[in-house]
Amino acid sequence: MSLRSLHGKPGHLVRRSQQIAVAVFMEECAAHDITPIQYAVLSVLAARPGIDQSTLAGLAALDRATIGDVVVRLARRRLLSRMPDTRDRRSRVLTLTPRGARLLAAAEAAVRRAQRRILAPLAARERKTLLALLAKLVDIGDERRLTRGR
Repeated sequence: MSLRSLHGKPGHLVRRSQQIAVAVFMEECAAHDITPIQYAVLSVLAARPGIDQSTLAGLAALDRATIGDVVVRLARRRLLSRMPDTRDRRSRVLTLTPRGARLLAAAEAAVRRAQRRILAPLAARERKTLLALLAKLVDIGDERRLTRGR
C-alpha cells in the first residue's frame, strides 16, 4: 500500500483535520486552560442549564465514560455544579457556575480566532461548502447511530 492511498482515505483525512483543529484550539485557548471538549460541555450547559449528565452527553456528542470524567474535572474547578435532581435523587442536575460562565465568555474571542485559523486556508465559498458537508456527514452519522441503537 502506498502513502498516497492512506493520505487519500476520508477517515484518515478527517482524523488529521481533527488533530489540526484541536492543536489550533489549544494554542488559541492556552491562556484559558480549556480543551475543545470542555468548551463544548460548558457551551451546552450555558444553553441548557439544569440538564442531567446523560442529556449533556448526547448534546455534546460524548460517550458516558468521557462525559463522566469531564464533568468531574469541571466540577473540581468549580466551573459547573452538580445538584441532586428533586424528581430523581439518583440523578444530578448540572448547571454552569458563575465562574464557568466567566471562563466561557473570556474564552469566546480565542475560540473565534481558532475557528478562523482552521478555515483560513479556504476561500469563503469553500468554507461554506466544507461546513455544510461536515454538518451533513455528522447529521447522517448521528441518524445511523440512533437507528442502529433501536
